[in-house]
Amino acid sequence: MAPRAWSRLVVAEHRVVWLRNDLRLADHPALHRACDDSQAQVTALYAYTPGQWRQHDMSLVRQDFEWRQLRALATSLAELNIALVVIEANDYATLVPEIVAWCQSHQVSALYAHEAYELNEQARDKHLQQGLHAQGIATHWLHDSCIITPGQVLTGDGRFYTVFTPFKRNWLAQLAAHQVQLLPPPSKRPAPAIQSTALSASAPGLARDARQPLLDTLWPVGEREAHKRLAQFIADDGRRYKDQRDFPAINGTSTLSPYLAAGVLSARQCLVAAEQHKRHHADQQGLDTWISELCWRDFYKHILTGFPHVCRHQAFKRDTDRLPWSTHEAHFAAWCAGQTGFPIVDAAMRQLNETGWMHNRLRMIVAMFLTKDLFIDWRLGERYFMQQLIDGDLSANNGGWQWSASTGNDAAPYFRIFNPFLQSKKCDPDGAFIRQFVPELAHLDAKRIHEPHAKGRDVRLAYPLPIVDHGKARLDTLAYFKALTPP
Repeated sequence: MAPRAWSRLVVAEHRVVWLRNDLRLADHPALHRACDDSQAQVTALYAYTPGQWRQHDMSLVRQDFEWRQLRALATSLAELNIALVVIEANDYATLVPEIVAWCQSHQVSALYAHEAYELNEQARDKHLQQGLHAQGIATHWLHDSCIITPGQVLTGDGRFYTVFTPFKRNWLAQLAAHQVQLLPPPSKRPAPAIQSTALSASAPGLARDARQPLLDTLWPVGEREAHKRLAQFIADDGRRYKDQRDFPAINGTSTLSPYLAAGVLSARQCLVAAEQHKRHHADQQGLDTWISELCWRDFYKHILTGFPHVCRHQAFKRDTDRLPWSTHEAHFAAWCAGQTGFPIVDAAMRQLNETGWMHNRLRMIVAMFLTKDLFIDWRLGERYFMQQLIDGDLSANNGGWQWSASTGNDAAPYFRIFNPFLQSKKCDPDGAFIRQFVPELAHLDAKRIHEPHAKGRDVRLAYPLPIVDHGKARLDTLAYFKALTPP
């Protein structure tokens, strides 16, 4: 299909910023560079590609969150006289000629965007660059999503790290030597010559979610809201993060992951806020632990760049692709629905299904349960997470799943297999989290709620028996992995 015919418009130097996972004004390198000429016309572009999003399993809650954030950002951009134009295309293949045609018809001199590290996105950007350069339009790709750019944290012999601890040591050393500087939001521009796209209340073709009132409450949009959450976490919960982060019944984590995934906040802003607080307050081991989580986020993006085969649904440890993974449909369906008979697993999955988010400790528990107890292919779990998560991010999601499945770099050793009943008692000792999401067990006391059928089936409970024997499943999984290990 040929690109649509855009009406021609002649303006002064016209620069375009392509917004992707960076829906903010402050600390936005591409927007900052595009606005360095105070007289240039600056337009923000956003690509709506529902077919591509489906191919990449982008969740409906993530699409809704991103669209709501786009509407909020459009208001902020309008106050700066920066128009926001939405280009619709089904997928990347049809998007590229649309962007080229739009830029050509609107006399664009240069396009600015942030570097993408995923394979499909890199191919898209390369194709776009070729098309724009053929029309005499410059392209400027800047790094943004990592605190330190991939390829700058390397081993002594110039290779990408595959183990987190030495990566973190190098990462921290570089940050100590080169303090992170944040960029201000742009100043007001000359009056725009282009009209912004009128944005509907919800993304085109996206049906209203029955959970919408809950999602609006749990995940409000806007940079101001994101920074409010960041400041509140740093001031109130950051100090206790190390001690509270493993207990899902406690609001002990930052819950900033959706804002980072959509780029409402930059990871640099999070780091700077934490470091500034540490300089003025003693005993901040909790924030040090949280900074380590920001480092893990960078680490997995570096892995994606250095070892791109993980973008192709392949295990980092290629030999583990020979494992006889199961695709047991009934077991997988029970796991997805939170009906496994393991209360902490079921509570976690129901939290995901109801809110679009899951506590980080629980992500490890349910991932290890799927891959080590049910021995179901980790790729099925990885995909289901992406289809449900509001903070879905390829590198973090893939890295987390491969860690739990013992197929990734610096992963949990294959013989590390969580006992879901013991994990339940450790991370939810009073059963408060289970009661919240598994109401059929709410009347049980703290001792019984973790293993309600421990003494045999209780027919009074409208709750399933465990779908697998953990002890036997553990031995089977160990045998499968040992069969891969050379003598």
